[in-house]
Amino acid sequence: MRSILFLLFSITLSLGFAQTDSTQIKSFYNAALTEGKAYEDLRTLCKTIGARLSGSAEASMAIEWGKKQMEGYNFDKVYLQEIMVPHWERGTKEAGWIRTSNGKLQKVNLLALGGSIGTNGLLKADVIMFNSLDELKKAKKKDVKGKIVFINKHMDEQQINTFKAYGGCYMVRGSGAIESSKLEAKAVLIRSLGLPISEHPHTGSMYYLDSIAKIPAAALSTKDADALAKSLNKGRSSFVLEMDCRDYPDVISYNVIGELTGTEKPNNIITFGGHLDSWDIGEGAHDDGAGIVHCMEALRIIKTSGYKPKNTLRLVFFMNEENGNNGGKSYANWAKTQKNENHIAALESDRGGFAPRGFHCDGPKKYIDLLKTFETDLTHYDLHVFEKGYGGVDIGPLRQEFEDIPLFGFVPDSQRYFDFHHAPSDVFENVNKRELELGCAAIASMLYLLDKNL
Repeated sequence: MRSILFLLFSITLSLGFAQTDSTQIKSFYNAALTEGKAYEDLRTLCKTIGARLSGSAEASMAIEWGKKQMEGYNFDKVYLQEIMVPHWERGTKEAGWIRTSNGKLQKVNLLALGGSIGTNGLLKADVIMFNSLDELKKAKKKDVKGKIVFINKHMDEQQINTFKAYGGCYMVRGSGAIESSKLEAKAVLIRSLGLPISEHPHTGSMYYLDSIAKIPAAALSTKDADALAKSLNKGRSSFVLEMDCRDYPDVISYNVIGELTGTEKPNNIITFGGHLDSWDIGEGAHDDGAGIVHCMEALRIIKTSGYKPKNTLRLVFFMNEENGNNGGKSYANWAKTQKNENHIAALESDRGGFAPRGFHCDGPKKYIDLLKTFETDLTHYDLHVFEKGYGGVDIGPLRQEFEDIPLFGFVPDSQRYFDFHHAPSDVFENVNKRELELGCAAIASMLYLLDKNL
């Protein structure tokens, strides 16, 4: 009889704990969907501050905005971490024209790639087209010298996960100028890394090597890339380009940090956040304004629910993810060498404000297994991705300082992200309020489960 009573007590106890988790998570969703602050916070960030490239006045104002918002939500601690960031400016608006074989001029939509040098006036040259970076690498210098290279690499529409399609093209943007300069090209144009055929060009970071001459680099909208390819297929075509980009000395900037202090293990840190900077076009709404407000709202919801974390939950608005990741690198080094903290997990939201689908884990198998156990609590909320995958750029450097730390990446629906990524169309109006709020609740729930189980 005693054994039966003990068994019944054990079952009741276990159900009680399950019910506690279920009730807590439901409260997060209810708060996000009916009393949420995220959408209006994003509106203010996008419309009052705007685009926020590292080193800009707007980036400085975003830091001030972020600190004030965290203080207004009464987090236990709010402070700034000083870092150094690059300062690059686009200058006056870029201009470009296709000159067809019959001499007709066609104006195009383009953006300088982040970090590019300018053209020092009008640059004019014939165009040679390649369909991939590998094809360019195999070219002969005599065929490329003195020309403008055009790399017309399409994102793979057959990839269901659009980030895989992006990954297949990323090096075109990053290394296109280097490989073109090796062959003594005068400049490089790339097809924008976006899936839709549109007139919006997509910028993004590119790189130079000190040992190789720097040449201007720009991205054409997918619509204009098709137009240039069509012109080249009909015969010899040239291009006219002007860009006024400039580099300045590095400047002081800051990561913005807010915390709920752990009640049992305050030196155990769970870092989570996104990047406060954006490219200098559009408003950085999906990339990464959505991630910023996802995480701030998650911490606000946790605090107002009355839940007391056992580990310290640390919200970080990282600066300079887009063109250097100095925020992420500096944070990881600071946490290890100056703070001597024990970092037990990190989570990042940097894939847009679309409907949540789940979470990835970059870490040892035991943490991937732990993530999979959360599915029972979260599947009711249309979350189904609980698997090995990518964490995030900002939290990535933590792995160098804390060897086995698990890095979790928030996974929203990816189908529309590359409509807006690094483009002028990445504005507040293109973020759906309910989808954004669902993401906030999902991240709050994930933080709660990590805190209880780590």
